[in-house]
Amino acid sequence: MGLMEDKLLVQRCKRGSKEALRRIYEKYKNDLMVLAVALLNDTSAAEDVVHDVFVSFVQALEGFRLTGTLKGYLATCVANRARNVNRLRRSHTVALDEVEPIGADSNGAYESIACNEQLQQLSRAVAQLPCQQREVVVLHLRAGMKFRAIAKSQGISVNTAKSRYRYGMDKLRSILNSEAKK
Repeated sequence: MGLMEDKLLVQRCKRGSKEALRRIYEKYKNDLMVLAVALLNDTSAAEDVVHDVFVSFVQALEGFRLTGTLKGYLATCVANRARNVNRLRRSHTVALDEVEPIGADSNGAYESIACNEQLQQLSRAVAQLPCQQREVVVLHLRAGMKFRAIAKSQGISVNTAKSRYRYGMDKLRSILNSEAKK
């Protein structure tokens, strides 16, 4: 039903239906926000990225053709924009204690996440991963993307995507185990 619903919504959007666009936005905005925050460690920048992705989606609707899942397409767009933001930031390194944890937004959309100490610990650990590993881990676990789709979106081999995932997961275990011993 999800894929068929998405195809129908995209068709209706192409015909100018604001209600269909609102439905797509409502259906995917939370998942895309969590993805963007996990990749950027900055709620404000994540909101900008998600909004930019939807603006670009609307601007490209005329020639848009849905070949996979809409969620996968939008998640790839968010990851690409987040990657660009992270590239721009590389010259300005942020200390880990300055990183805003997932869940600390002013709109209250992630208040339930902020209440859970384990998820905060996990978000801090994910923030410590190298960008390439963090992106693969988050896209695979949070966005549900397959390694083949991640590899294609990043211009890398499937084996490289799997390796980055494995190294990222190993590092996460190491970080979380060392925090548990404290």
